[in-house]
Amino acid sequence: MVSRIIEFSAKNRALVLLGVLASLAGSVWSARHLKLDAVPDLSDPQVIVYSEWMGRSPTLVEDQVTYPVVSALLSAPKVTDVRGYSMFGMSFVYVIFEEGTDLYWARSRVLEYLSAISQRLPQGVTPTLGPDATGIGWTFQYTLVDETGRHGLDELRTFQDFTLRYALGSVPGVAEVASVGGFVQQYQVTVDPVKLRAFGVTLADVIDAVRDSNDDVGGRVVEMSGREYYVRGRGYVQELPDLERVAVKASGPGGAPVLVRDVGTVRFGPDIRRGLLDWNGEGEAVGGIVVMRHRENALDVISRVKQRLHELEPSMPEGVRVEVAYDRSGLIERSIATLRRALTEEAIVVAAVILLFLLHVRSAVLPILSIPVAVAVSLIPMALLDIPATIMSLGGIAIALGATVDAEIVMIEASHKKLERAPPGADRHRLLAEAAREVTPALFFSLLVIAVAFLPVFTLTGQAARLFTPLAWTKTFVMLSAAVLSITFAPALRDLLLSGKIRPESEHPVSRFIQRLYQPFVFVALRRPLSTVAIGLLAVLSAVPLAMRLGSEFMPPLNEGDVLYMPTTFPGLSIEEAKRQVQAQDRVLRGFPEVASVFGKAGRAETATDPAPLTMVETTVRLRPREEWRMVHQDRWWSGGPSFLAPVLRPLWPDERRIGFEELVDEMGAAMRFPGWT
Repeated sequence: MVSRIIEFSAKNRALVLLGVLASLAGSVWSARHLKLDAVPDLSDPQVIVYSEWMGRSPTLVEDQVTYPVVSALLSAPKVTDVRGYSMFGMSFVYVIFEEGTDLYWARSRVLEYLSAISQRLPQGVTPTLGPDATGIGWTFQYTLVDETGRHGLDELRTFQDFTLRYALGSVPGVAEVASVGGFVQQYQVTVDPVKLRAFGVTLADVIDAVRDSNDDVGGRVVEMSGREYYVRGRGYVQELPDLERVAVKASGPGGAPVLVRDVGTVRFGPDIRRGLLDWNGEGEAVGGIVVMRHRENALDVISRVKQRLHELEPSMPEGVRVEVAYDRSGLIERSIATLRRALTEEAIVVAAVILLFLLHVRSAVLPILSIPVAVAVSLIPMALLDIPATIMSLGGIAIALGATVDAEIVMIEASHKKLERAPPGADRHRLLAEAAREVTPALFFSLLVIAVAFLPVFTLTGQAARLFTPLAWTKTFVMLSAAVLSITFAPALRDLLLSGKIRPESEHPVSRFIQRLYQPFVFVALRRPLSTVAIGLLAVLSAVPLAMRLGSEFMPPLNEGDVLYMPTTFPGLSIEEAKRQVQAQDRVLRGFPEVASVFGKAGRAETATDPAPLTMVETTVRLRPREEWRMVHQDRWWSGGPSFLAPVLRPLWPDERRIGFEELVDEMGAAMRFPGWT
């Protein structure tokens, strides 16, 4: 079967090349629709239920809100676990579903069960679902910087909540824009107990009067002169005097109505907040966190958010600009650049090996064309199966390149051997076909065997499956596409490229030199097979002690280019003390010359995806490009020698280098030793 396909491809070269061009066109479409992200999504299918009951203690929230919600959702279909978390004034319930459950089906089931328990919850508590996002949804963070100093934190927060948040929330792929920092402005009535007693009113009377005053009412219509007019009562509060003039009691001690201003004062003030934001250690700031929707293209979403921010610049308050605090697109682009560099290096190495050992330029063109085509064709099933391009999936492609390169080199070597041993005037097409029939089936099945070797990875479950399955898929796709191309694309091009003079191996100076080196070792190994096997076994046994000392880790550390500093402290920390501590920490971090910005958050942002208490700090440290990092000294072999040799030896063996990432993190850790924080 394989031999027939090879002969068909060699005879119908135009048809095969047309099919390859069609596949490349499909690859271009797949590349444009492929979802790009930096890290694989390891989170379970989950739905977050968020409830707010401000002013209540965590124990009361647990008994009255969290427990009823958790107990009701335990019986939902496909639910594997329900986790409740209560804090001051808030309840978080995480509903974990079985692997493979559709997220939106799960959200609809949770809504059904929540509608059945709404009557069992305290008055004023309305459970809501968190955004349709996952644990890697925080793709972009920003802060509002006021260069003039004329805008207060309440004004910036108002602009963020009522202008910027809605504008960015309408960007396709954005699930939510969470506000953080600043003050939420509200009307506050401070009541004087002495005046209450003097006027004979209670606190409940004031509350009812204020609540009833802020409302519009509608009547019917009035017909006059052949036209109708709508009747309505306008009562929405527009400014502070509107609340001051609200009547609490129709008749006071002197017969006049008792107004709110008679029993207290009305002013603007901040709402209770459970989170704050610091920028570069310079003081409090207002910012936002863009949460990406489930299974969206992170790179496209970030690009659209940046474009929308650029469009909103003219509408921002005077002197206010948006500063980027975290941007994952840089990591995604570096991941793609790594794959592109790996492809280039593989092509260069293969071409160099072929040119060095075969001394035939046109033979190097075949693997240079085959390897990118195999990678491009593998993008088609990735797009059809909705497998995002992450570090793990791109790593599978890079791993598969090594095996495909070996197959290409073996195939060209076999063709050269057939041609160099042929007598003058021999049929070149027949010789290449014979070489293909001898070698290509074995290469084809060897690639299939390597692809099948990763099948056990598909039996993994849970987080291990979500981490390693994309790698296994992409490696399998590349191996299968390379195997198919080896019996179709390669035979079609072989007659065109493997032409001209083919030098025998005996005329190659490099081959003759290498043969002189390894022939003595081959003869010794063949004459003394037991000794050769014993040496191999000893080499394997010598590695056993080293293998036993190797550690293990689920996922290797990832140098994203930025640093997340996440300390915690003792419970009971006030928000003012948290602000002071965060500012002190951020000033230390901002003092490093490698740091571009520091985005310090204490407590939670206004989103159900962030249950952080005030005792938890999440500081995003954005680093400058590696070229701008400090130079540090390193000793060289000539460092202790005569000083007059330094100018001569320093260009060859520099005694200065850029500080490493691990060294920088260690220095930051040593500088961030604050009492009470771990």
